[in-house]
Amino acid sequence: MDFSELGLADAFLQATDLLGYATATPIQAKAIPVVLQGGDLIGCAQTGTGKTAAFTLPTLQRLLESMPPRPPKQTIDGKRQKPRRQPRPLRALVLSPTRELAAQIGASFDKYGKFTPLRQTVIFGGVSQYHQVKALQNGVDTLVATPGRLLDLKDQGHIDLSQVEILIFDEADQMLDMGFLPALKRIVAAVPSKRQTLMFSATMPNEIRELAQQWLTRPDSIEIGAVSKPADKVTQSVHMVDKKKKHHLLAHFLKATRRDRTLVFSRTKHGADKIVKHLEREGLKAAAIHGNKSQNARSRALAQFKGKNPPVLVATDIAARGLDISGVSHVINYDLPETAETYVHRIGRTARAGAEGAAVSFCAGDEHGLLKQIERLVKRSIPVEATVPGFEPTDPISHGTGYKRSGGQGGQGGGGKPRSGQGGRPSGKGYGKSRSYGKSRPNGSTGGGSGAGHSGGESAAGERRSGQKQRRRRRGVGSAAGQRPSRPAAS
Repeated sequence: MDFSELGLADAFLQATDLLGYATATPIQAKAIPVVLQGGDLIGCAQTGTGKTAAFTLPTLQRLLESMPPRPPKQTIDGKRQKPRRQPRPLRALVLSPTRELAAQIGASFDKYGKFTPLRQTVIFGGVSQYHQVKALQNGVDTLVATPGRLLDLKDQGHIDLSQVEILIFDEADQMLDMGFLPALKRIVAAVPSKRQTLMFSATMPNEIRELAQQWLTRPDSIEIGAVSKPADKVTQSVHMVDKKKKHHLLAHFLKATRRDRTLVFSRTKHGADKIVKHLEREGLKAAAIHGNKSQNARSRALAQFKGKNPPVLVATDIAARGLDISGVSHVINYDLPETAETYVHRIGRTARAGAEGAAVSFCAGDEHGLLKQIERLVKRSIPVEATVPGFEPTDPISHGTGYKRSGGQGGQGGGGKPRSGQGGRPSGKGYGKSRSYGKSRPNGSTGGGSGAGHSGGESAAGERRSGQKQRRRRRGVGSAAGQRPSRPAAS
């Protein structure tokens, strides 16, 4: 279906034409008319299906239609006076689990709203709040935010949610995994009960459906693309290899393979850094993106990855969630994910827009159970590559279904360094699979998640710490007793 058939105003058709988009994706064709009519919506769609435009375009149109008229120009003693500037209320709020996804959503609002007078801005933790506060003071129609920074600035009096007309949750399942449920409840309590609410999620667990019943009013439900079905043009394969030889096999594979942009998934942040160090020792350009990296470092790594001479990008699942990067020829699962659905999300970052791509997995002896879970979900056997000489597997095979948790550090992403010399390596012993939504452990993590840790600016606790650091810096106080004052964060 063409965008021109969806009831969008000329300003937005002009924007889609400029971007080269003529035909709506399935979720756009189904969601845009519902949102334009003012109905609540719960949408289940994977990354890369066009769901951002599915809520961005109709939200902008509804805001444009309800935009208050400009005050008439006044004349005093024959002289035209500039009308007094009225404060612009915040009318649409979009919540995102990660900084990168928030920035990506903000860019979509900028592109699609190019030919309108609407204003929007993005706020997230990990950077100075100065420029974010300035943008808010100038007035915006739409705010895209991570929950922690939103509540931090609200508590400081910089954000008023009392006139929000449209509330949007993007990647709702991921926000629950990251421990944001208490923050989300506070935000929902602060916005008007009479509003339009949209909830988008890559998966639809029972916890999401229960929240939808509480926060949405008679919503339409749209589900696009079963999570168990990878893109048709993704070539999948698996290498059986000992855990201790994975980094050597990765370097060998990268050097021997013709490829374009290559994305490597690590189970932990500490593991991602170790992979980058090894690749650099092998003479390969590499960069990591995860919650322990500063926002400037993450933005720099993404910019390089999108450039002409991209490094190998090593990422955790949370850091990469929702990112839309074109031209990825290879996705490599250095560690198999704990959940089979995450595997489908990972490999969905290649073979986009009709292109071809390859998904390569490294399977150690204690990951065979995870491989079987993946094969059951995708309803096919993943071909096993011929053993590369020198990489013959010798590890004992275990058919357990997960990794061992180490020291109660919040599951697979415990954050930072592993305890007791475990090195963050998986074990053949069972790994509890239950998720605890919103029940924080002492370190602020939820015990669930899909591959990245819950520290830094990505988790609920991390975002709160980020806001506390900003306030201490403004007062000139160190981050802890006995420490010297911290240097200001980069803006």
